[in-house]
Formats: sequence, C-alpha cells, structure tokens
Amino acid sequence: MQSTLHLEAFVLNLADPGQRSYLRVGIDLGLGRELGKGENAPPIAQLRDTILGVLGESRVEDLLTEKGKIKLKEDLLHALQQRMPEQAVEEVYFTEFLIQR
Repeated sequence: MQSTLHLEAFVLNLADPGQRSYLRVGIDLGLGRELGKGENAPPIAQLRDTILGVLGESRVEDLLTEKGKIKLKEDLLHALQQRMPEQAVEEVYFTEFLIQR
C-alpha cells in the first residue's frame, strides 16, 4: 500500500550575500508503505536532513532547467533510498518550485 508524506517547504539562500536569491521547494514523498504513528512514524528530521544535503549540492543554473529539475528529483530519490531504505520512498513530487532572484 502506498502513502504520501507531505513535508513543509524548504527555503534555501542561493549563495547570494544580499540574500535576494532563494529557492523555495515543496516536496511530497510517495512511500511504499503505510504511514505509521508514534514509534512507527517516519523520522522527519532525518528525511529533511537528507533532502537538505542534496539541495545544498545543487547548482542554481541547473535548477532553472527542466532537465535540472528532473535530475534533482532523481538525486533526491536515490539519496533517500540509499540512506533510509526502511522508509520505502518510491517517488519524489515537487508541490512547488520557485527560484526568486
């Protein structure tokens, strides 16, 4: 059974000293298991840290293209599956994607 885990939007400064450029991305994860509660709940902090690690390695120029967004999804999915296989992440969805310059 698949379930969807909604995460709060991620907002990152895009290496702009004046902090006028940023990325805001909403991410949902498609899980190949039911969402649990209590001890069986997904470890949100670990999921967010993994996602932030991948986002932090992304180059702004790449994220401005459709090809770059597709690669980012693939990188996120791969990182989550490698670092947290017990979460059974099967899909990454962008619920919003905004680069403000």
